[in-house]
Amino acid sequence: MKTHRDPVLDVQGLTVDIATPRGTLHAVRDVSFQVRRGETLCLVGESGCGKSMTSLAIMGLLPRTAQRSARRLSFIGEDLAAATGGRINALRGDRMAMIPQEPMMALNPAYTIGDQLMEVHLHHRRAGVAKARARAVELLGKVGIASAEERLRQYPHQLSGGLRQRVMIAMALMCEPELLIADEPSTALDVTIQAQILRLLADLQRELGVAMVLITHDLGVVARIADRVAVMYAGEVVEEGSVADVFASPRHPYTRGLLSCIPVPGRTAPGGTLGTIPGVVPSLVGAFEGCGFRERCSHAQPACRQAVPVQQSGADRRWRCVLGDVPKAVLA
Repeated sequence: MKTHRDPVLDVQGLTVDIATPRGTLHAVRDVSFQVRRGETLCLVGESGCGKSMTSLAIMGLLPRTAQRSARRLSFIGEDLAAATGGRINALRGDRMAMIPQEPMMALNPAYTIGDQLMEVHLHHRRAGVAKARARAVELLGKVGIASAEERLRQYPHQLSGGLRQRVMIAMALMCEPELLIADEPSTALDVTIQAQILRLLADLQRELGVAMVLITHDLGVVARIADRVAVMYAGEVVEEGSVADVFASPRHPYTRGLLSCIPVPGRTAPGGTLGTIPGVVPSLVGAFEGCGFRERCSHAQPACRQAVPVQQSGADRRWRCVLGDVPKAVLA
């Protein structure tokens, strides 16, 4: 029997390989995490670490040249890895939905906002135009768009970036999904609108109780909105745990490097020097083994060139490093 604490999304050993002229790109490497109902998990990391590719793999939206495999890829007990294309199409937009990073690229400029919102409801619910329109008006109001009836008749280019992003949130919620993936939903917006969008997502997530995966490179966003965080580097999750645990006691050297780059009120002097991470991200094309961070890590050792063990402390605290549960001073 399913319980409230059973994961809505269970990802174990997810791998995505992409054929390129220079060889196979190992874009996602053995990624594992779970998300429960009413919980927000942030996938965080720098550009190119595999965050968006992970979300596309879950949603079944990978490019044709990509190959996906997983030990388990389960959505409310249903095996997504074994599901047919037709079954994925039925789930996507209905029980699982995604908010893309750039709404202007996702919205069709040739159709009105109303047509695009209603299409989702008509396709999955088949309840008629009147109900689809009423649902669209209701959700536009819920996401903070005034004069919803008038907005339905407008085209994407007639809306600001913030309004377009709110439309995408409304579209994702049209069929009351149980899983919501938001791929950097506020990156292209100014800081004021960004804060509004993040607050809106947090409020909607609490109100509707959906499981949410939020993709970002901004640790400030993680601190404000997430319950748990999975830090990605070079295609794999290097550390995972509650936001409080990871921020207070990061175990992986990469996580510590990221946190050292953030100014801390009261501790970082105005004009002071912030931390940096030396070196560059390794190429993931061709044969790759061992820790992807070893060439940039001051704690690297010969064992880092071999398969790296996953360390665990408690039920939900994991990190992929040869360094175990050591005192914080050792990692400083």
